[in-house]
Amino acid sequence: MDKKLIRKLCYVLAPVILLSFCIFSSIQKVPTNFNNNTISFKNIFTYSNIYNTLNREQIQSNVKLLGLFDVKSVSSSKVDGIELYPGGSCIGVKINTIGILVVGFSDIETLEGKVESPSKRAGIELGDIILKVNEEEIESSRDLIRKLNSAKKSSLDIVIDRNGEKINKTIEGVKATNDDKYKIGLWVRDSTAGVGTLTFYDGKTNKFGALGHPITDYDTNTILKIKEGKIVDTSVISVRKGQKGTPGELKGVFIEEDKPIGNIVNNTICGIFGTSDKSIVNKPINRPLKVGLRHELKEGKAQIITTVDENGPSLYNIEIVKLLPQEKPGPKSMIIKVTDSRLLSKTGGIVQGMSGSPIIQNDKIVGAVTHVLINKPDLGYGIYIEWMLKDANIIN
Repeated sequence: MDKKLIRKLCYVLAPVILLSFCIFSSIQKVPTNFNNNTISFKNIFTYSNIYNTLNREQIQSNVKLLGLFDVKSVSSSKVDGIELYPGGSCIGVKINTIGILVVGFSDIETLEGKVESPSKRAGIELGDIILKVNEEEIESSRDLIRKLNSAKKSSLDIVIDRNGEKINKTIEGVKATNDDKYKIGLWVRDSTAGVGTLTFYDGKTNKFGALGHPITDYDTNTILKIKEGKIVDTSVISVRKGQKGTPGELKGVFIEEDKPIGNIVNNTICGIFGTSDKSIVNKPINRPLKVGLRHELKEGKAQIITTVDENGPSLYNIEIVKLLPQEKPGPKSMIIKVTDSRLLSKTGGIVQGMSGSPIIQNDKIVGAVTHVLINKPDLGYGIYIEWMLKDANIIN
């Protein structure tokens, strides 16, 4: 082929290839889900059918290239009119799990000497959830002990939940020298309790959200599956100040445990969620606030509402240092920094127990505190509020 012809083809094809690459890159950047307050994409795409007359209803929209060619379908959640009461109060969290969680193994002393954990030999793994033993459901760790003590044979047929998959296993128990009863060499857990912070309460649906991150097992880091749970009023009795390398902690005492203020129905990567049969309204902001979604946030000044003493929830100044791009829910959406001298003097920054403290910017709830950076206690992470609203089924 003639060199001049090749050169001319290159001159023609190069911009076409470059334009195609730019269009493809732009298509990839179009979010698959956005809210109806977003009225335009800042590129060469347009969309239609974004509005819906039903409040909070999800709709589908077609994204068009240059207004002519369909390139992508996206969903939108209507958020007009959503107002939430901000949290900030310290709450006690108590949950019981579905089944019992495997958190460790132990060897067993027998007449023949020490033997390896029968459960480990049978292929049980840390983080497995035991649901049934010999076709009978397991309600608690005590229930498991009763069933083991009453077992007529050494072989136990069990059903476990491993990452959502039901698996059958057979464990050959062994008799221990100390009580002549069958043992399977397991450490298990069926409940947990702790202190956190309420994020929001929806007066229209009576739904609440808290923590901004999941409740996980300390030993296995498994997200606990909740059978039943409740939140109760809690009083902060002391604060361990955070220092470099050592996270601080709020210490609280549960108040009137027999009178819960809400029932937990879900534990997700974005927090705990449930309903309350009474209004959960706190100072210093005892009125509902609008919701600020991802596209509305700006790096800069903001506030959090949190409780660090007996005076209850208070507003403290922070700075949103960096907004992180997220297309999937997760508890690390933004980096925040505590700038309020009052809070720094009391806690050193962000401490354990402050998770869930609502983040306020421009008089809107935009997120919640989730984690502290251990080596920089004045820095931490926050979650976008829309992730929590999705898991609370307040928006789609």
